[in-house]
Amino acid sequence: MPDKNIFTDKVKITIKSGDGGDGMNSFKAFKGKPACGPDGGDGGNGGAVYIVADGNMGDLLSFRYTSKFCAGNGERGGTNKCFGRGGDDVIIKVPVGTVVKDADTGTVIADMFSDSQKKLIAEGGRGGKGNVRFTTSRRHAPNFAQKGEKTEPHMLILELKVIADVGIIGFPNVGKSTLLSKISAARPKIANYHFTTLSPNLGVVKYYDNSFVAADIPGLIEGASQGSGLGHDFLRHIERTRMLLHVVDISGCEGRDPVEDFKLINAELSSYSKVLASLPQVIALNKCDIAGAEENIKAFKKRYAKKYHIFTITAVNGEGADKLIEGVFNILNELPPVKRIESDETFTYTKSGNLDFEIYLDGDAYVVVGSLVDMLCRNVSLNDPDSMAYFQKILREKGVISKLRQLGIKDNDTVVVGDVEFDFVN
Repeated sequence: MPDKNIFTDKVKITIKSGDGGDGMNSFKAFKGKPACGPDGGDGGNGGAVYIVADGNMGDLLSFRYTSKFCAGNGERGGTNKCFGRGGDDVIIKVPVGTVVKDADTGTVIADMFSDSQKKLIAEGGRGGKGNVRFTTSRRHAPNFAQKGEKTEPHMLILELKVIADVGIIGFPNVGKSTLLSKISAARPKIANYHFTTLSPNLGVVKYYDNSFVAADIPGLIEGASQGSGLGHDFLRHIERTRMLLHVVDISGCEGRDPVEDFKLINAELSSYSKVLASLPQVIALNKCDIAGAEENIKAFKKRYAKKYHIFTITAVNGEGADKLIEGVFNILNELPPVKRIESDETFTYTKSGNLDFEIYLDGDAYVVVGSLVDMLCRNVSLNDPDSMAYFQKILREKGVISKLRQLGIKDNDTVVVGDVEFDFVN
């Protein structure tokens, strides 16, 4: 059974919209007057699949327990021209910041960027027409009805990418979570050992009448860009930040060199993404109250003060936090807002209007295949003249007959359409 404490930010799920209900083939019947006329109603449409962004969700953990989502099927049409009931829609709730992709092609279907954002993912199948719909001036009593449209299952990848103005980065145990707890109302887990933080923590930082969102990203290590440590699992969460706040343990109390730590983290960012490496970066030198920090501060500023905004802080008591917040806010004021990931906003799984066909020669027979054929085979009744007339009409309207003529078909040549085989007559 999955650990409930595991932060989950990438899952694969299966969705399926509902099938359309079959149309009804029936006739009115009165006492002493059976079969007084067609009265079969249409089948109901299948339910659709929607994805909705929910600001109260923190990750994708729930999808580790439930990964299949099926909308309801439409009901069959009824007698007396009654329509079948439509199938129930499925609403899939995801955290804000979730990117929805087609698992087969990698196409980005939607970026669930804002709370309550709703996206239609898969349309339900259309309900079939009842036999009353096939009455014409020449066809008074059609003895066939249309089947409901079938839908196919699809695989989706849900990938959570935290949306924040500021991404707080650094080696493990440098004080990132402590800093976030001091500058915001966030209460991340804090302890004096590496990898205390196993998931991104978000906090809203107030600055007078304004605010910005900061994300405490789990500690990075050398090789993170290749997947070492927490690696790729969390580097993706700083891809949509406007700037980076790099926390450095300036005390060197764990025997590490602050300058080397800073260089290594930036090398990992550059290796993972040039875009990340180019983001504006503010440096917070933490643990300034520890003996030996003063000399390290001087050496660090001498090396980087001309290129970066550097602030000295003691996160455990909040010393220097106000100046840091002011500096971060001033930089944010000059930066563009977080951008949505480009997606195909028109993308929806649907079979509507996709009735295609192909024709190939099998010996002396012309064989017609494709979704058009699948539809016809579901609906044609070989023993009913009206149904066969409808079948031939669709072949003409959809261009099958004209395509056969282009291919050089002659009278009495054999044509195979699904289970139907007939001799062609011009």
